[in-house]
Amino acid sequence: MPYRTTEDLESGLDHLRSAPTDQGTVHLVVRRPDLGAREILDEGVLDLADGLVGDNWLSRATSRAIADGRHLDAQVNVMSARMVGLLADSEQEQAFAGDQLFLDLDISVANLPAGSRLAFGELGADGSSAGAVIEVTLKPHNGCAKFTARYGADAMHFVNSETGKAMRLRGFNARVVESGLVRPGDVVRVVRRGGLDDQTELPAEVSASV
Repeated sequence: MPYRTTEDLESGLDHLRSAPTDQGTVHLVVRRPDLGAREILDEGVLDLADGLVGDNWLSRATSRAIADGRHLDAQVNVMSARMVGLLADSEQEQAFAGDQLFLDLDISVANLPAGSRLAFGELGADGSSAGAVIEVTLKPHNGCAKFTARYGADAMHFVNSETGKAMRLRGFNARVVESGLVRPGDVVRVVRRGGLDDQTELPAEVSASV
């Protein structure tokens, strides 16, 4: 797969910025059963304890993070569908970004500050979600060596730039707050913005590669 250049990526900024702010669509649901393995799902189950059921996220958490519960802040990794679409054409290549959910939604810090909640699927008569609900956490989600190997140094610098971090072009970490289903094509809605008193990002930790 040819790497995209900085010029290629910058030409897509207007498209990235035009992503919907309040209601979007699930593009891909990807399970990582083992290191380097990807399964593109027609339906995923997001669980309060297990994250995306069948995914290996828990095996990559440090014992210290598990002991104090911080591992839950990286239960689910989410990336912009528009951003990954700039990096790779096929869904198989996109899946190797390492995230579980790819959303056509404005996932910038300004639009989804930590504590924001996203609900999947249609809303019931009482306003509750028929699908899962996740919450944006403070844990950083940055490009790594694996990301560089898959998509190139220009892509790494682009997502980790000041603009890239503000727009969360590498994505964000989330935790499951209501168990439920998530499917490609599902509606995803912002049901709460912010909500955490401390908006200071936590220090990044080195975790096992995905």
